[in-house]
Amino acid sequence: MTRPITAGVDGSPESHAALSWAAREAVRRNLALRVVHAWELVPDQAFGAASRETHDQWVREGVDEAARSVAERHPELDLTVDVVEGGTAHSLAEAAAQAEMLVLGSRGHGALVGFLLGSVGQHVIAESARPVVLVRAEDRASDEAAGREVVVGQHGDPEESAPALRFAFEAAAARGAAVHAVRAWSLPPVFAYSPGSLKLLDEAGGLEPYEKNALAAALEPWRERFPDVPVTQHVEMGSAGEVLLSVASRAQLLVVGRRARRSAVGARIGSVAHGVLHHAHCPVAVVPHG
Repeated sequence: MTRPITAGVDGSPESHAALSWAAREAVRRNLALRVVHAWELVPDQAFGAASRETHDQWVREGVDEAARSVAERHPELDLTVDVVEGGTAHSLAEAAAQAEMLVLGSRGHGALVGFLLGSVGQHVIAESARPVVLVRAEDRASDEAAGREVVVGQHGDPEESAPALRFAFEAAAARGAAVHAVRAWSLPPVFAYSPGSLKLLDEAGGLEPYEKNALAAALEPWRERFPDVPVTQHVEMGSAGEVLLSVASRAQLLVVGRRARRSAVGARIGSVAHGVLHHAHCPVAVVPHG
């Protein structure tokens, strides 16, 4: 089954930028575009004289207008519009499950807004089995100009990082761009070493060569699958979030993997994904680990 790219819209400038980004990506990948607006009726919400039906009509008109602007720019696009009443987080999580990716707006440099208010965004990103792409209001098509790379963070073993690497290579291939793969590392405490790991480090010639070999091994199957995509490897000691942000200063897309973490207040995304979502200047794709 071919999945569409789904864009969540809520009337904010960020969501309009997300819709434009999703439309361009759908055209590049020859996929359909689904536009979704999810709203939830608050029991004491003041509609004034407006009925539920009137409010629903008002919402649909706004969403339809946003969709029409995209259709005018991309007449070849297979586009559908859905207005869903229900829990916003639940509705968006369901939309993501049915999509190739879910695209939402993000303010960056601070709190996430619109669909990503507080626990809503946390829930959608942490629970989604599909990639979620966050786009800022300042994003423009010109930011995808030739020469701008797709930066991807690689961490852990090849199987764990495979979904993020696959997403990055597919995005780069569709855009005619290069992939810049980044692996950040830090010195582990001495007691973390086992005889097996010490042997591997000794065979590799030290920590940095070991990390370079690990990145090369993770990239090998994707280089073979996408031979026309140029690849740059970057291994650096330091905070993964800080290293990724420095490398992605002029990227057209930043791709990170994520593990969902459970806490007393619900699902949370990892610190690396959280950090780049707030501070990256380009769209960020958060891809569940394998």
